[in-house]
Amino acid sequence: MSYKIVVDSCCDILDEMKEWENFEIVPLTLQINDYHILDDENFNQDDFIARMRANNGLAKSACPSPEAFKKACEGDYDEVYVFTITDKLSGSYNSACQGKMLYEEEFDDDKKIYVFNSLATSGLETMAVVKAHELAEKGLEFDALTKEIDDYIVNHEGLYFCLESLDALKSNGRLFALAAKVLEKVRVKLVCRRTTEGNISLAGQDLTVNRALVKMASCIAEDVKGKDLTGQTVLISHVCCPEKAQLVADRIKDKTEYTDIRIIKASGLNSLYASDGGIIVSFTY
Repeated sequence: MSYKIVVDSCCDILDEMKEWENFEIVPLTLQINDYHILDDENFNQDDFIARMRANNGLAKSACPSPEAFKKACEGDYDEVYVFTITDKLSGSYNSACQGKMLYEEEFDDDKKIYVFNSLATSGLETMAVVKAHELAEKGLEFDALTKEIDDYIVNHEGLYFCLESLDALKSNGRLFALAAKVLEKVRVKLVCRRTTEGNISLAGQDLTVNRALVKMASCIAEDVKGKDLTGQTVLISHVCCPEKAQLVADRIKDKTEYTDIRIIKASGLNSLYASDGGIIVSFTY
């Protein structure tokens, strides 16, 4: 059976994913005042963050249209697997679901389409996509694959982040799930995690970012304590701060049995919300 994988641009793209023939990114749109760009392969993190700095760290995003997702589902494929950012932080998931319905209304065929809610952002979506690609390449049947990936997202992946600034998240209303007391602590550095419902929760805080990053590594180590990490991955996405990403990688390596720890630049959407100096750590277990 032929298949295609479609992602929104919340997915941080690994080099090997760029080589997949049956793969398409449906980009979100990023905006700083009158400046608009698509979050696609031409995204320049350094330039965008420089523009955000000049605009007091503020920017906005707009999710892809249902028509864009519908178009991505077209083509000579038997199965299409679509992945989006958590529905708690963006309309991308709902847009993808509407795109699926638009396709099914227009085309009377037997194509199977499934929209995955990644229940997170960044590298967690990435690693769910990599797992789906692996299973599809092995020929796993559609229903079995979708069931396994939904379970994988909830029960075998985790995500933490630590940001220099919460301004972009706050200004775009993305912190609604955090208790009011958290918002009072914006002068300290917060360590946050994704919940299995796709929201954001507080995991810890510290007075400096480096101490918070070390605390984040300790949180991850505690989460995976006693688990067999053979073949598992840590993906550290950063926004203009490779040295911080390396610090986190070194601490995770010291505290856990992970051997596959990768550092990459965050996508445009993740760069916007994590902002300058932000670190997002996604991991499988």
